Amino acid sequence: MTDSPRPRLILASASPRRRDLLTQAGLPPDTEDPADLDETPLPRELPRAHALRLAVAKARVVAARHPGAVVLAADTVVAAGRRILPKPADEAQAARCLALLSGRQHTVYSAVCVIGSDGAERVRVNATKVRFKRLTPDEIASYVAAREWQGKAGGYDLRGRVQAFVQRINGSPSGVIGLPLAETAALLAAAGLRA
Repeated sequence: MTDSPRPRLILASASPRRRDLLTQAGLPPDTEDPADLDETPLPRELPRAHALRLAVAKARVVAARHPGAVVLAADTVVAAGRRILPKPADEAQAARCLALLSGRQHTVYSAVCVIGSDGAERVRVNATKVRFKRLTPDEIASYVAAREWQGKAGGYDLRGRVQAFVQRINGSPSGVIGLPLAETAALLAAAGLRA
């Protein structure tokens, strides 16, 4: 008796951070196919619900294009209280995000949706608390000039120079980067994919 072939793993994202995290966890995707959805929050939508809605929507769009595959989608939201911080469009917006996070704790929600080869949807949301030290105007300006904020929720990338600003992380560092690996591995295992 032979084992059935391993289903293909499709990453519903163009994020190199997510691809690298999956590969480090021993679960490299077979291909990447971003959903390209409008990520604008709905009126009065809370950060956790926003991340979950987008992860599920991305997974469904991509699963429809890859029947029989396992599809993994994720969305990461940086929230200051109930406020969803954007992926900054320019330097001024990046500086405003960092000024808002300066000297305070914020929450990073990372939602993951896996649609199995059988069509079953499985979801998890990780919430990680991150506290930044109080930032000087020069520190904000230097970080913004380095352009690490481009394409990053809340205007920062935990893998880069922002580490010098972080006083404390309570939760999943990989979730802050873009994919909570413990939750993701569990969802993929339930869908028949193990490292």
